[in-house]
Formats: sequence, structure tokens, C-alpha cells
Amino acid sequence: MEFYAHTISKHVLLRFPLMHELDRAFITNRIIFAGMTVLVFAMGSVHAEDFWTRETLTEGFGGLTDILNEQGLDMALNATHIYQVNTRGGLSTHHRRGRHAGSYDLEMTADMETWMGIEGASVFMHAEGWWSKSQGIDGPSVGSAFGVNADAMGRDAMVITELYWEQSWMDGIFKMRIGKMDLTGGFEHRGCPVSFDCNRYANDETAQFLNGALVNNPTIPFPDYALGAAIYYAPEGLWYLSAGVVDAQNDHRETGFHTAFHKEDYFFYILETGITPEWNSARGPLAGAYRVGIWNDPQPKSHTDTMNSYRDDVGVYVSCDQMLVRESSDPQDTQGLGTFFRYGYAPSRRNDITNFWSAGLHYQGLLDRRDEDILGIGYAQGFFSDQASATYPQDYESAMEVFYNARVTPYLHITPSLQYVANPGGSDAVVFGIRMQMTF
Repeated sequence: MEFYAHTISKHVLLRFPLMHELDRAFITNRIIFAGMTVLVFAMGSVHAEDFWTRETLTEGFGGLTDILNEQGLDMALNATHIYQVNTRGGLSTHHRRGRHAGSYDLEMTADMETWMGIEGASVFMHAEGWWSKSQGIDGPSVGSAFGVNADAMGRDAMVITELYWEQSWMDGIFKMRIGKMDLTGGFEHRGCPVSFDCNRYANDETAQFLNGALVNNPTIPFPDYALGAAIYYAPEGLWYLSAGVVDAQNDHRETGFHTAFHKEDYFFYILETGITPEWNSARGPLAGAYRVGIWNDPQPKSHTDTMNSYRDDVGVYVSCDQMLVRESSDPQDTQGLGTFFRYGYAPSRRNDITNFWSAGLHYQGLLDRRDEDILGIGYAQGFFSDQASATYPQDYESAMEVFYNARVTPYLHITPSLQYVANPGGSDAVVFGIRMQMTF
């Protein structure tokens, strides 16, 4: 993927006459990052001594993002590269396929009040690309039902995975999204991520845990990037209610209109409610979120050991996270210890994993002078359906992961990760990985 300075400049200048400042931007270098070419923009005043302290590698593409922000358009570009190897057990410790995986994310949010005068409205776009030749090391090396790399996907060019309109009313008490979306992105209530199995400490494979069972609840059959709508209602206080409906037959590479309106009427429904209390402590409030939800997937399905299929799959889940200890009384300082827990149930007649739970700890700023570093420890266990015993002869699969997200610079994070997976497709596996996440 390449960004050409003159092309972007020309396009933006046509849309925003005030953007003549872009003429000062020029290309200074090309950085090859895991197979993706990124043209680095820089202003003539950038000095080498700022390299390790700047917030983004390119300083906002040489000021381009600041200019766009003034015009009501926020833009961010991130790239993630992951290397993993199965060091013991599993299916194979010698197979090299899938060891390297990576993705890049371009996010843009347009303030529609600035652009069109519509108060409380915005448009969000998320484009993603993947450069792995396979979907990680699970297939050739580990055989995990959970997946040891939740960021791994088959190679694909940049795809618009999310594009939706968000409208807010009554000072944010009621919000609605309509378009192509990722339900697991959720909303935010009183500073906590909520809605649809969100979790403050275990929900982001690019910054937190890599194992799929520590990113989302595997008993919930979330459609990936599907066309639909979601609503969020949070009256004053700690309580909220949210609901979503999206196309259950989606393909993340398409708009979703064909499967949503020209195939069977299969839509995935989810309803969640919860509270976000704040417990008092000597150093200030300890924020938490407690959620419970129910979902319905009407399309025919079954566990893997039968050819029969059944409609109306229904399940329930619980998700919570709670800060336990604060290191500072500064409300903007998130250093301290937190914990999370998840539980999910899905009928064995239609699903391979019927019961699931996970729990873990999260500590930011454990080491002196490393206030932004994060240590995470998580454990997950999923129980297989007795009816799917031919495919899954073991009663369960469990996974433990430890990671340390080190902030090397404001724009570069390096995260070593160690996973122990019990009862995957082969013998118990030990997976070592390292992730590099960069903001441009």
C-alpha cells in the first residue's frame, strides 16, 4: 500500500480550500514495514532529536492529520506485525507456515456537524489489510479451537471493514449506528467500554492478549463486519441498555447489501444491559463494568459431528471488568491493577463449544519509570459438546497467556507473549510470540 503526497494533497485541496498548507509537506523517506510500503511525510522543521519522543512516527504525516482535524476529520494509521512459533507439543514444532502475520488499520472519523451542519452526527470508516499467507500457526502447528493469534487473517488488500453513520441525541443519552460495523467495538458508558462483550482489559488483539479466547467470548457467533444497526441508551446514572442487529451471512470483503437483502432473512440479534459503578478508594474512584447479554442466530447450524442443522441458536453471556488498585489520584492516570471475567453458554445441539469462562489480571505501570507498560495474565477454558466428540475427543480446551506490552516510544510498542494451550488438536502446546505495533 502506498500513499502519494501529491495525490492526497490534490484531493484534500479540492475539498478544503484552506488546506494550502499541505504544499509544505514532502516525502522524506520510505519505511518498509512487514511488506507494506508507507511513505513518511515530514515538515521541514522536524529535527532528528524529536524522533524518540514524537507521538506518531511521521508526526501526523507532517502535520496533515492536524490540518484535517481542524476540518472535522480525524485520521489514524497503525500497523501490527506478529511472529509466533510453537515451541512444544501441538501438531508440529517445525512447520514454518503462518509464523509471520500482520495487519494495518486506517481509521477515519468525520464530524458531520462541521461538514454538513448535522449536530451529534459522525461517520466512521475503518479499512484493514492483512499480509499473512495463512491464518496463523493454528492449522499447521497448534490445532487450537480458540486460535492463538486473533489478528491473523488470510492475505488481503485493504478492505473497508466498517463504514457507519452514528447519530447522538440528548447529550449522548441515546445513540444509534447504522451501516457496516463490528459489533464487538461497542459503545462507551461513564468512561468504560460496554455493549456486546466489550472489556477494558481483554478486547484488543493488537495491544492486549493474542489468544482468541481472551479477546472475545467464543460461544458468541459474532458476524465479522456486517451490515446492520445498533442502539445505545444510557439515562443519567450507571445503568445502560444496548441492542444490535446485523446480517448473519456477511462477508467482510463485501458491502453486505447482497447477503442482507437478496438472500435468506438471517440476521444476528444481540441485547445487552449492564452497570458501570465506581467504588471509592484512597486514591480515587475504581471504575468497573458489569454486563449481561443474550443473542440469537437464526441461520441453520449444528455441531461438527452431524449433517443435521437446526435454526434459532440462542445463548447468554456475562462480561465484567473492575479496577482494583489505583497508583495515582489523578483521574487521567490509569496506572494500577485491574481484573476481568467472562462466561458464556451456547446449546450443544448447534455448537462445538457449549460452556466457556475466562479471567485475568491487568497491571499498568508495574515497574518504576515504565508508567505506560502493561502486564497481562489471562486464563480461558471452553468445554466441548459431548455430541461433537469425534471432532473434539477431549472434554475441554484451555489456554493461559502472559504478555508484557512495552512502550518503546509513544508510537512503537513491543509485546512478547507466552501461551500454554492444553488439549488442542495435538498435545499440549507452548507458543511464544512477539508483536510490534506502530502508529504512523
